[in-house]
Amino acid sequence: MRYLCRVYLADLYEAHFGKPSPDKATTIDNFMDEAIPAADPVALKDKLTNVDAFLAMRSYLVGYHLSLADMYLWHQLRASPLFVSRYAKAAATGTAATSPFPHLMRWYRAVEDQPGTAAALAAWTARVSVSNKAKKDQGSFDIALPGAHMGGVVTRFPPEPSGYLHIGHAKAALLNEHFARQYGGKMIVRFDDTNPDKEKMEFEQSILEDLQLLGIKPDVITHTSDHFPKLLQLCDQLIRQGDAYVDDTDQETMRHNRMHGIASVRRDQSVDENLRLWREMQKGSEEGLRNCVRAKMSVDDKNKALRDPVFFRTNLTPHHKVGSKYKVYPTYDFACPVVDSLEGVTHALRTNEYRDRNPQYEWVIKKLKLRKVHIWDFSRINFVYTLLSKRKLQWFVDNGHVGGWDDPRFPTVRGIRRRGMTIDALRQYILMQGASTNTLLLEWDKFWAINKKLIDPIAPRLVALDTHDVVPVALANGPAQVEFTDLPKHKKNPEVGTKRTAFAKHVLLSSTDLADAADGEEVTLMDWGNVVIDKLYRDAASGKVVKADAHLHLAGDVKSTRKKLTWLVDAAVHGPDGKLPAAGGARVSVSAVLKDFDYLITKKKLEEDDDFQSVLTPETEFTTHAIADANVLALRKGDIIQLERRGYFICDHAAQSPLDAVVLIAIPDGKAASLASKHATSTAAAAAVAAAAAAAPASGASSKAATPKKPAAERAATKKNNAPSSSSSPAKAAAAAVLPKASAPAPAAPVAAAARSRSRSKSPSKGPAKPIMYPIVNVYGKGFPDPDVSHIMYAMKSAYEV
Repeated sequence: MRYLCRVYLADLYEAHFGKPSPDKATTIDNFMDEAIPAADPVALKDKLTNVDAFLAMRSYLVGYHLSLADMYLWHQLRASPLFVSRYAKAAATGTAATSPFPHLMRWYRAVEDQPGTAAALAAWTARVSVSNKAKKDQGSFDIALPGAHMGGVVTRFPPEPSGYLHIGHAKAALLNEHFARQYGGKMIVRFDDTNPDKEKMEFEQSILEDLQLLGIKPDVITHTSDHFPKLLQLCDQLIRQGDAYVDDTDQETMRHNRMHGIASVRRDQSVDENLRLWREMQKGSEEGLRNCVRAKMSVDDKNKALRDPVFFRTNLTPHHKVGSKYKVYPTYDFACPVVDSLEGVTHALRTNEYRDRNPQYEWVIKKLKLRKVHIWDFSRINFVYTLLSKRKLQWFVDNGHVGGWDDPRFPTVRGIRRRGMTIDALRQYILMQGASTNTLLLEWDKFWAINKKLIDPIAPRLVALDTHDVVPVALANGPAQVEFTDLPKHKKNPEVGTKRTAFAKHVLLSSTDLADAADGEEVTLMDWGNVVIDKLYRDAASGKVVKADAHLHLAGDVKSTRKKLTWLVDAAVHGPDGKLPAAGGARVSVSAVLKDFDYLITKKKLEEDDDFQSVLTPETEFTTHAIADANVLALRKGDIIQLERRGYFICDHAAQSPLDAVVLIAIPDGKAASLASKHATSTAAAAAVAAAAAAAPASGASSKAATPKKPAAERAATKKNNAPSSSSSPAKAAAAAVLPKASAPAPAAPVAAAARSRSRSKSPSKGPAKPIMYPIVNVYGKGFPDPDVSHIMYAMKSAYEV
């Protein structure tokens, strides 16, 4: 943006009526360094308050005319769904003066009314309307809750403390919080603790912790059990009104009767008998244990949710909060509408799986003459190969298929966090779904792609090689003693810090990387420089590279090499157990365990009548033993790194000592390869091999079987003799250019001076890169910056300070 303004619209940035103005450019730079917290309601409000105060006596941010600072801030606000829905649209229906930020909204409208802005908005709207046709997995918060007004909205998130929060619960919680904050209202977290058989204080505590991690701060925390006396009283009222009855029909018969529209034989028994049995239920007597309370709604309504649902049942299990005080407990169908009304909830946001029960909810409110509550349905979040039913997830825990509710294969908040999902990415993804009512089966790609965008700029880059795949390589002119150099952990972000990198004569490479390499080929060792492979030694039987000789050629062009390889110093050569006396006992590598996972089930979407136990994935955890860069010893649990050329990993177990293995879990990056079902992929590959074998002609197979196979060394020699000449081989040509005599190794190179970040581009070098931006003296002139400008650049805490 700055560059375009310099070239085409200098007055918007670095000039004032055509004359250079370094003070103006520097002030604009300060404003463009200020980020708007677009997804955090509290932080956004605080920032807007500061901007509003700043604009109280100003028409524009810098000077008396529109500048790049105005355009940049307007763009950030216009791109924030929270700002647009909560403030911009509210102000558009009234006047700027009625907005909580009148000066900001006055300025916002002025920028929006600029001809250039209007034209850009029109063009963008046209593009978005086209692209939105292809977006089927995104929703919007651009909805109006019925009967909602500022300061008068109360929402509630009612989790049952019978398990850990999963991603579906997270969506419900974030939606309730969003609308409560949007309308300046209140959000209640209410634990629906009405089933003592399944509920534990452990789950309740974990839910509160997960909500806190998600940045959700409820205004009130309540329990349905707080209202048990009132619920008992209202059930008594329904029975006296003739709107409920006590039924001792067994469960199987009741299910059959409801399904076929058959009335219970107890449906028309007297009110007195119902009250007597209701008292027996509250005592927990033997007779009471055989009964339940059912609402007298309908026998044969087409909506089967209205066919006399159960409202109370007996249970002698002690409650985790109130103990054995009660022997009867309400069902969700009865407790939810009653407690919503009693607690002042104005809008009950529910997933559309409850849509058939909405008339039931309204029936309870009407019969008990309670305050009306608006119901708003939103779609449940569903992912491929994923179970969200707490009952089914509990089965995996109980049967030892997973390690617990925080298992990386679980869709719980704790599970996906342990897999490497950041809370910011989780919030962004769920908020992106909006309050849509469209039921979709979502892929995991976009979910993890958002996460990758957040972790990539800050994840340190380290190295790990598979233990079974390492090859010792001797560098003839490498340093005989181990040398250490501090290199950046992230080449593009110096703020990530530095890492201690070891360099020595004996290193380890991957056998897989060298499988198709050739003698004389020049390759690049990342973070070091080029080496020339003098000789590869292969196993006679398998042809696998088992060791190699090479020498450093640090003057070589890294852009011209075909292979960019990760490597580690060979600790076995440079000291017992990796200890290097010359370096003060420092370690060059440590043991690591790399873990990856598959989905728990093999079917993308389970139908209602599917048995999930019939589609369990046979193997879901994959472990690789590796040798890792010694810098992993500094990792703490939850730290995220990138292993060069392998992907992103999160530390699941930090090393307690140098001999303790670090455990790293692979983080999906949103690409198809990292998210494909490993079971489906391997099954398809096996089927393809079997089909190819079956299709091969029998005679051809027999003739091939009769022909003896040459040893691997002989095959390699034949391949070498048949290879094109060095003039047609870039690798050999490069080797010939730097090796006048193959037997004369190049002189040793100073490692510390040569250890530097290099480009991994495969394109040949075309000379030194030309600077894109102007030298600062060409832009601002000599003598920049003057003392006043330095104060603006470095002394100001915020560009919006008044």
